[in-house]
Amino acid sequence: EFLTKWGFGPCLADDMGLGKTIQVIAWILFLNEKWKKEKGKGDRGPVLVVAPVSVTTNWVREFRRFAPGLKVKLHQGAQRTLGGMFRRECLDADVVVTGYSLLVRDFRLLAEVPFAALVLDEAQMVKNPETRVAKAACALDVPMKVALTGTPFENSANDLWSLEEVLNPGLLGERKDFEVSFTRSIREDARG
Repeated sequence: EFLTKWGFGPCLADDMGLGKTIQVIAWILFLNEKWKKEKGKGDRGPVLVVAPVSVTTNWVREFRRFAPGLKVKLHQGAQRTLGGMFRRECLDADVVVTGYSLLVRDFRLLAEVPFAALVLDEAQMVKNPETRVAKAACALDVPMKVALTGTPFENSANDLWSLEEVLNPGLLGERKDFEVSFTRSIREDARG
C-alpha cells in the first residue's frame, strides 16, 4: 500500500509458496474498503489480475476462499464475454482475472475498462520488453501496477529493467543506458 500510495508500482519477488497471492488479495481488500469510504466505487473499475492460464482458476479459488465478499469475474475460454457486455460485467465486478494470451488478444476490449489496478502474476512473462505481452502490459492505462514473481531476474539485470519499465516507466532510464551502466558492469564483475 505504501508504494502505490506514492505512485510507485511494487514488485513482490518472494520465493514460490511464501504468500504473494494472499498479500495481493489482502491489498485488494484494503483498497476496496478504502474506496467504499471514499463515496463508494463510483467510476472506478475493478482490479485486473493477469496470470498464466494454468493458474487463473487458482486465483478465482483463492479469492473465494480468502475474500468471499469480492465479486470476481474470470475472463477466459471460448465462452468469455466480448463486446459491450464485457465492459458492463467488468464494472460490476471487483476483480477480473485473465491470462497473458488474452491480455494481448483482447487488449482493445480490456483497454476500454477503467481498471483501478493491474496485478501481473508470474511477471517474468514481461521480462522481454519486445514481446507483445510486455507491450500490452505497458500500454494498459492503469493507475496502479503490481508485479509478482519468484524470479525478478533469471538471465540478466535487463529482466529487472523490463519489469520496472512496466511498473514504473522511466524509473531506471533508457534500456540502452541501463545496459551500459549496469548489465555490462555486472557481467564484467562476474567474469572477474
